[in-house]
Amino acid sequence: MCGIAGIVAMDGARPERETVERMRDSLVHRGPDDDGLLMHDSVAFGMRRLAIIDLQTGHQPISNEDGSVSVVFNGEIYNYRELRNELQAQGHRFRTAADTEVIVHLWEQHGIDFPKRLNGMFAIALLDRTRQRVVLARDHVGIKPLYFAIDAQQLVFGSEIKAILASGRVARQLDVDALAQYLSWEYVPGAATLIRDIRRLEPAHTLELDLATGRMELRRFWDPATDPLGTVPAGDCPHFPEDWEDAVDQAIRQAVRRQLVSDVPLGAFLSGGVDSSLVVAASAGVSTFSIGFEDPSYNELQWARRVASHLGVPHHFEIIKPQVLELFGSLLHFLDDPIGDTSIFPTYLVSKLARGHAKVALSGDGGDELFGGYETHMAQRLDRYWRLAPHWLRRWFIEPIVGALSPTQAKKGFVNKARRFVEGSRLDPLLGHTRWRLFCDEAARQTLFSENARAGITSSVGKHVERLRSESRQLEERDQSLYVDFRSYLVDNCLTKVDRMSMACSLEARVPLLDRELVELAFRMPPELKFNALHGKIILRRVAARYVPRDCVYRPKEGFSVPIKTWLRAELRPLLDLYLEPGRLARAGLFNPTAVGELCAQHLSGRANHSHLLWPLLVFECWRERWSVAA
Repeated sequence: MCGIAGIVAMDGARPERETVERMRDSLVHRGPDDDGLLMHDSVAFGMRRLAIIDLQTGHQPISNEDGSVSVVFNGEIYNYRELRNELQAQGHRFRTAADTEVIVHLWEQHGIDFPKRLNGMFAIALLDRTRQRVVLARDHVGIKPLYFAIDAQQLVFGSEIKAILASGRVARQLDVDALAQYLSWEYVPGAATLIRDIRRLEPAHTLELDLATGRMELRRFWDPATDPLGTVPAGDCPHFPEDWEDAVDQAIRQAVRRQLVSDVPLGAFLSGGVDSSLVVAASAGVSTFSIGFEDPSYNELQWARRVASHLGVPHHFEIIKPQVLELFGSLLHFLDDPIGDTSIFPTYLVSKLARGHAKVALSGDGGDELFGGYETHMAQRLDRYWRLAPHWLRRWFIEPIVGALSPTQAKKGFVNKARRFVEGSRLDPLLGHTRWRLFCDEAARQTLFSENARAGITSSVGKHVERLRSESRQLEERDQSLYVDFRSYLVDNCLTKVDRMSMACSLEARVPLLDRELVELAFRMPPELKFNALHGKIILRRVAARYVPRDCVYRPKEGFSVPIKTWLRAELRPLLDLYLEPGRLARAGLFNPTAVGELCAQHLSGRANHSHLLWPLLVFECWRERWSVAA
């Protein structure tokens, strides 16, 4: 596990060593064990290493036999041993036992198609001196991040935005259109970031730069729904539910077994939910880590303890009483690509707990996106029955009654769920299940943003949803919804959160449920085995029930979150008053101070829960100040 960064000067000028070292060392939390540097004419690569595999000879950059091809790499290649044997049979010679070295020889053997052969999580930068090529590549799912900025003079890249900013070569100018997307979804979907000239390399993509001509080409090398070269051909899929259950069980166990490879201590996060319990059950007794909160509606420790006891695995846990203001201040350094997901807090805290015992932790992320675990999917199915009721009954009777109910302090409950269902059902049906994840629609944008800011908003709220539905139009409706989650919410929110918060603790987080072979299997599975109007993760629960108590499996989904609505009225109130103060907002010119003030007043009085707008607003304003981004 590493952090990588670099500069390619298209004008032929040599990048300054001090600049690349500054970029590299801004990522020291991603790799405190070692550092490396490659300087070759107009190309400079830097890396920081968290040593996990081949502790003695895994120093990067790593090159081929004659030094013509060099690579720096962030991540893990789980099938590197099979690839190594195959490449050695083809005449390639290896000098290390590191997984990194297979990348060099795969490039020699297969050229730009080399990422197709990899099973792992990775962000790669490769230099081929002979072919005069620089190649960036990001893994199939998007587990590891990679950002870049490119123009006629240069390519600057890094594992985090802070590395690119450390170069001093990219303007810190806000992208207002991306800001509108961020406030709508609590993250920026797709390739954009909040900084206008910095882009994400999207999952399953390569960027190839011809050093001789300056020509750049972006390619996509894999798609879980349409790739005909998948590792699980459609003709080999099971035909009966019981057979699918066995296939999923086997695929999970194989994926976990692959990802247990490590030369350092390894553990697993355990919430007591279906996904993390499945990973732990397949992990052969690894230590597990959980955290809880004093608020019982946010505390799942009883379930984690029960699963750990049933499986007979070591279990470490803490009841957290975080100093929220202090914690948030320290986390801002790791939110240079901000998200509004409040579960950054527990993710960081459980990563910190795990880092005291291990250097690698397995996570259960991915099960919800592949097998339909989110309540938004159920809401979309139930909405069909809701619309069978007469319009007058819904609009003039039920909706006013539900809207008049005050939100409760508990995480969920009937009142909070009913209010959220009614709110989402009023939004654009073309957004599908994502309606129940949207907190700033087109109408809210008109109220929230200033007139000048609205002029910079060019994308509709659901632009990325429409694009992803179009790309997956050959799939059944439920699989289209899963595809949207897989390509947007998973990678741009969930995986970003896990990567940032685990790396903030110098902990490598692995996600076995997003193993490429398991992903391909899931997208070939009949959708009725995944979810329906009443139940999510149907087949995953059946598999989990083979290993853990049924009441742990068949219980309502809780989610990994914090009482942010309460914190905004208490511990975080000083930040709310400071950063969303009307005069401050008016000077920045992005938001309507009156509209923001009304949101704050309603939330603080308990009349409404606006935490899903106020928290992203607060994070954004703190981010803009922390990183000196010009509006």
